[in-house]
Amino acid sequence: MVRLSVNINKIALIRNSRGSNKPDLVTIAQDCEKFGAQGITVHPRPDQRHVRYDDIALLKAVVKTEFNIEGNPTRDFIELVCANKPHQVTLVPDEPGALTSNAGWDTVKHASMLTDIISEFKSYGIRVSLFADPDPRMIEGAKKIGADRVELYTGPYADHFAEDHKSAVAAYAEAAKQAAVCSIGLNAGHDLDLHNLKYFKDELPNLLEVSIGHALVCDALYYGLKNSIQMYLRELN
Repeated sequence: MVRLSVNINKIALIRNSRGSNKPDLVTIAQDCEKFGAQGITVHPRPDQRHVRYDDIALLKAVVKTEFNIEGNPTRDFIELVCANKPHQVTLVPDEPGALTSNAGWDTVKHASMLTDIISEFKSYGIRVSLFADPDPRMIEGAKKIGADRVELYTGPYADHFAEDHKSAVAAYAEAAKQAAVCSIGLNAGHDLDLHNLKYFKDELPNLLEVSIGHALVCDALYYGLKNSIQMYLRELN
């Protein structure tokens, strides 16, 4: 079964836009789990426009499924993660002002830097996943430097899915095969939605987990949060 981790960054964005605590992020995280989510993902950015650093301890105290913190491994981020010890940290090579994540790591070029960071997280018992493009070399590189998993960046897949399903998923299927050869766990995320999720899951039999936020929150405007989570779970199972 592929696990669904709900990214609650866009909920935090709505809260922050009014300078109050509505909607309450802690309650939302608990409700997502109650409605069937098998994990909660957050991405605290340096400008804190989404989930803020001071949200992390509050969420860690209540999340009962899998807590996944993703972000660029600046020293502040590393200290935040190590202090809160989530089940998983997903490292993303975002520039500070990036609108959203849009590329994976070059695990060969940045091998030395990433090796040290991965080792530090793993010393705290935290599983480490690296955001990666669907390139077998990057998957192999992630394994060599000690990552437990890779999270495939699925933006290009979503962009081209309507044109040609088979062509859109081809590189991801090859990356998944390399992950199996390397014995590294496989996650995926970015722009996966109710239209393209099932096909992607079916073509990657070793997929373990997807992280979905923006599309699920958009669907919740029409279907409600509980119904939307259940709809995504049906696509995965």
